[in-house]
Amino acid sequence: MSDANDSTRKRAALVAGAGVGLAFVAWLLIGWFRPPQMGADEKVTRAVDALFTAITARDEKLLAECEQRLLGLKQAGKLPKDASAYLEKITRKARAGAWEAAARSLYDFIRAQRRERGQEHSRTARTDGR
Repeated sequence: MSDANDSTRKRAALVAGAGVGLAFVAWLLIGWFRPPQMGADEKVTRAVDALFTAITARDEKLLAECEQRLLGLKQAGKLPKDASAYLEKITRKARAGAWEAAARSLYDFIRAQRRERGQEHSRTARTDGR
């Protein structure tokens, strides 16, 4: 009877270990493929919103303006380098004619942003002058 109990315990430990391992791999994959964070700067948020507008409108002139604005924010240290590189990849997609794929990628990027304490999104900006 002791052998049956040992076998059951070993099997349960193996299943539990496999479950923990699978959860760890899922956690790694989610973290690995998550878009980078753009930070809490309101100018960056507005520039990314403008980029979304340019891409969904398929407006090459506005796209170029947004690229310049984002480059300036990167150079000023307001847009993290990894987020800048991610956005540059999206603008290259749009320039190559893959406007819809670029819009989806940018939408996913925007949705993946974590709102930091006290950060308001540009669409919810105050109208009382503060």
